[in-house]
Amino acid sequence: MRRDVFLHNLLYDVEKIIPADWTVDWGDSPLVYKIYQELPVVPLSLEVPLSLEHGRNQQSSKPTIRDLGHFLWVTFGLTRVSDPGNDWDSFDQRSEELFRRFVPSGGALYPSELYVYLNMDDLPAGVYHYDAAHHRLVLLRKGNCDSYLTMALGYYCDMSECFAAVFVSTMFWKNFFKYHNLSYRLQGLDAGVVIGQLLEAAKRFGFTTSVYYQFLDRAVNHLLGLNQWEESVYAVIPLSIKSDINWFAHKREGIEIVWDKELYRKLPAVQHHSYNRSRRIRKYPMLIKMNEASKFESTDCFQRVRGEKKPAFGGPSLALPNVKPLNWDLMEASRKRFSPGEHFVLREVSQQQLATLLREATNAFFYRNDLDRIDIPEIQEQPRSRVSLYCCLYFVEDIPAGAYYYDYPSHKLRLIRLGDHRPILKQAINRSDFNLLDVPICLHVVGDYHYYRHKLGYRGYRIQQMEAGILVQKLLLVASSIGLAGHPLLEYDAKTCDKIYKITNVNRSCLIQVPVGPYRLPNKLTGHLYV
Repeated sequence: MRRDVFLHNLLYDVEKIIPADWTVDWGDSPLVYKIYQELPVVPLSLEVPLSLEHGRNQQSSKPTIRDLGHFLWVTFGLTRVSDPGNDWDSFDQRSEELFRRFVPSGGALYPSELYVYLNMDDLPAGVYHYDAAHHRLVLLRKGNCDSYLTMALGYYCDMSECFAAVFVSTMFWKNFFKYHNLSYRLQGLDAGVVIGQLLEAAKRFGFTTSVYYQFLDRAVNHLLGLNQWEESVYAVIPLSIKSDINWFAHKREGIEIVWDKELYRKLPAVQHHSYNRSRRIRKYPMLIKMNEASKFESTDCFQRVRGEKKPAFGGPSLALPNVKPLNWDLMEASRKRFSPGEHFVLREVSQQQLATLLREATNAFFYRNDLDRIDIPEIQEQPRSRVSLYCCLYFVEDIPAGAYYYDYPSHKLRLIRLGDHRPILKQAINRSDFNLLDVPICLHVVGDYHYYRHKLGYRGYRIQQMEAGILVQKLLLVASSIGLAGHPLLEYDAKTCDKIYKITNVNRSCLIQVPVGPYRLPNKLTGHLYV
C-alpha cells in the first residue's frame, strides 16, 4: 500500500488497513512499560510532590536528582491503579495493565517510553531510561554527549547550556498487538500528550524547554542503544534552568551539513536486553515503512514551518467573556483527569467555563519548538498554530446551538452552521457505550490534510499528531481544573465531522474528537499510588 493512501485510510477508512480476521491475543500481550535487565540503576525519591501550582517549586539553583525524579514521575510515572470493570479475574492475571498514569493512552497501553541524557553534578553523565515500573533510572551509556547531541539537533540547540534532554520514543509492538495499523496514528497522539504533560510539569519545576521534532534519527536512536525495528525516538526536549537561553539564535552560516551515517559512527554501539513478556511478536511492516520514510538523514532536511493564517468566515461571530489567567494546580488537575465515557451528564455549561477552557487550552500553542524557531515569550507576534479548535455546542449559556471555529487571537467563536449536531455526531461514533446526546461541548482538533508534506515529507504526519496530542492534553487538564472532563476519541467518522465544519474542500481534517462536559463519578475501584 502506498504511504499517502495508508495515511488517508488511517483517518477516513480504517477498515482498509486492518485485516478483517485480526484478533487480539490478550494472553500474549506485552508489558505496558519497558524493563531493562542487568544494568546499573539509580533509585528515585518516592516522596513525590502533592501540589504543583504556577510559581511554586521554582529552582533557584541547579536541579538535583530528586527534582528530576519528581519531574519524570509527574510526566509519565505510575500514579494509580484502577479496576475498569470490577473483573477480579482480570485483576489477578494482568494486574500491571490496570496501572494508570496522569496522561491518557489508547487502551491504556502507553506505547511511549522516556529516556534522559543527563549532565548533572550528583550522578554520572550519560544516557538513562526512566523505568516507570520501579521509578528509577537505568544507565544505558556513560559519558558526556553534549557535542554529539548538539550536532544531531542540527546545531539549533547548544546542549552545554542544558542539564538534561528528554527523549520521547515509541515502541511499535506495545499497541500494535491490539490496534494493528491504527497504532501508527495512536502512537503520534500518545507521544504528544506525554509532551504536553512534560511541558506543563517543566513550568512548575522552573525548567526552560524547547521541543525538537527534527533530528538525525539513526544517530539519536544509536545514542540510546535502541533497535530501530522495535522502537524509535519521536521528539527530543532539552531542559535548562537558564531563563534567558536563546534557543534558535545560533549562527549556522558556515557550519557543515551533518549526515546521520557519519555522526552515529562517532559513538560505539551499545546493546542491552529488555523484557516485554510477549512470546510471539507479529510483524508490523507498514509501521516500519512509515518510520523509515519519516527519518531525516542529514541536517539539510530540517525545515522551518509556520502555521496557517486563520480561515475566513463570512458568518457572525460571538465574543467570549474575558478570562484571567487560570492559576491551577497541575497535580490536582492530573489526579482528577479521567475519561468519563458513558458517565457524561447533560447540564448547562457557563460561558465563563467555555471561555476559560478554550483560552487556556490554546495557550498550548505558545511553546518553543524547532518548527517556529522563535523564542516565546520574548516575541511580540503571536505564533500561528498548525492545529486549530472547532466545536459543536449545545446547552452552553446564551450561545445558540451550532458548529463554531474558535478564533484564539480575537477570543471569538466564528459561526459555521447553526443547529443541534449531537444526533449527527452520535450516529458518526463507532461506540455503543458512549452517548454524545449527554455532551454539551464536542471539540475537534483540526489540521492540514496534507500534514505539511511539501516541507516535512512523511515526518510531517507524526509531527502533526504530536502537536494535536499536546493540545488535547492541555484541554483535558484545563477541563479537569474547572470541574469538567474530556474524553479523547478516534472512533468517529471523520468525513461526517469535516462536513459539519465545511472544511472538506479546504484541505483541513478533523484529527481527533474530544467531548467535554459535566460528569458523574463512575462506580469503580481506584487507588492512588502515593500518599
